[in-house]
Amino acid sequence: MTYEDALEHLKILGPELRTGGSAASSGPGSGHRRKFTLDHIRTLLCALGEPQKSFPSVLIAGTNGKGSTASTLASILHAAGLRTGLYTSPHLLRVNERIRTSSAQGKDARASSADDIAAGKAARLEEIPDADFGRLYQKVDAAAVRLIAAGELPHYPSYFELMTAIAFTWFAEKRIELAVLEVGLGGRLDATNSVEPIVSVITDIGIDHTEYLGNTIGQIAGEKAGILRPHGVLVTLAQHPEANAAIGEAAVRLEVRGVDAARCLPPARLPTGVAASDLTARQAPGAGLDPLPERGSPLGRNRYELSLEGEILHVDSPLYGQHQQRNLALAIATALELRSNHRLLDGRPMAISNAAIEAGLRQTQWPGRLEWVSGGPGRAALLLDVAHNPAGAWTLRAALAHLPEDQPRTLVFGCLADKPVEEIEQVLLPLFDCASSDPARRGDHVILAPIEHPRAAPAAELAAAAERLSVPFHAAGSVREALEHAWKVTPAQGVIVATGSVFLVGEIRGLALGQSEPG
Repeated sequence: MTYEDALEHLKILGPELRTGGSAASSGPGSGHRRKFTLDHIRTLLCALGEPQKSFPSVLIAGTNGKGSTASTLASILHAAGLRTGLYTSPHLLRVNERIRTSSAQGKDARASSADDIAAGKAARLEEIPDADFGRLYQKVDAAAVRLIAAGELPHYPSYFELMTAIAFTWFAEKRIELAVLEVGLGGRLDATNSVEPIVSVITDIGIDHTEYLGNTIGQIAGEKAGILRPHGVLVTLAQHPEANAAIGEAAVRLEVRGVDAARCLPPARLPTGVAASDLTARQAPGAGLDPLPERGSPLGRNRYELSLEGEILHVDSPLYGQHQQRNLALAIATALELRSNHRLLDGRPMAISNAAIEAGLRQTQWPGRLEWVSGGPGRAALLLDVAHNPAGAWTLRAALAHLPEDQPRTLVFGCLADKPVEEIEQVLLPLFDCASSDPARRGDHVILAPIEHPRAAPAAELAAAAERLSVPFHAAGSVREALEHAWKVTPAQGVIVATGSVFLVGEIRGLALGQSEPG
């Protein structure tokens, strides 16, 4: 099967929260609402030779921040010379983005990283090649068809189950030494939970996917806590009281050892005259200012110093936003836990030096999260952020407060129908209200963009929510049209903020950077 064939199969398969067909079907189909269970992915993995047992895993669940935490941790492990696998979802532009591994193997990887750590030149994690993706898709597809024919699977696997099986098979082929896995949905019944993690990480929890996970923070946290194992290890931070209670109850019941990442948060004491809200634009004590990060972003890098185990650790991350400090803390705390208390399958200790942690932080790649992209000569720059739920919208709103007050702004917004559309718009749209009494906002614009996705919120729903807020808007016919209109109405010194969905951000990023259409 070619890469293009695999992509066509995935398109036929449909949304990730659906099955791939009926019990009588031997291949992808329109699908039905997903009934979550680990039995199906375990059956599929067994037929593939149990690839997930060939490497230890760190499993990361949460509502927001789990992808940032996973990508940061994987970057640290890779900088330490460990053959690393990273599995995340969803993708921005190409499905290959979800499955990444260290480019070098064995001693070559360790030697390369050791030589380049100080200079920050260690090679980055690479996406699975197209040819290998197509080959492994065919392998997993064939196994699924055989299992259905034998009556061992009731229906074709879901999109996410297929991707998970491909990722684990690729990691096994590449002989990775450690996998970092981002949970797709929930935790307890997510396909990634088919591994036996040596460390479980839970990031911040909020209200999302209520149709599947529950209507309260406590219920959702209980589902996320399903990634814990008896006598296992949990790395987390204190958060919402309901989440703390649910996670704590599960941890006590399973006799889990907890690791509090609070010691890896930035220092509380700041220089005189610097507010806590300025920490993303300023460095920690003694570090000075960062006036112009790469790509001309007015948002400062997260730069500060930590005192850990008697040494100073210099944090310098390209992930913008004060909220990222919690995700960075979780990644650092997990790296420290791995090097202190865990070994690789061959018995070697995980040699993760402070220099590797610092290099990994600097080299982290996680686009579409407060990412600043140039619009080109004579065009406004873009600020891309996948704020796909109310918590994400509030985080973006906090970041926007750091932009110059008089800078012209245009919002390009679109989201999925299973998200609280009106609540997200209530958080963001008033910041771009050209009819408000604030003279600085009179040149602003709101552009609503329909996403090409089966779960996309209809244009009429986006418009109705904006009308109820009495915020003037322009309804675009497509994402491409929305971006072109935004560039037309936004002066070169202004900023275009694209947000609301990973699918919207992915398409706009591809258009802005001249990349191919999403696959």
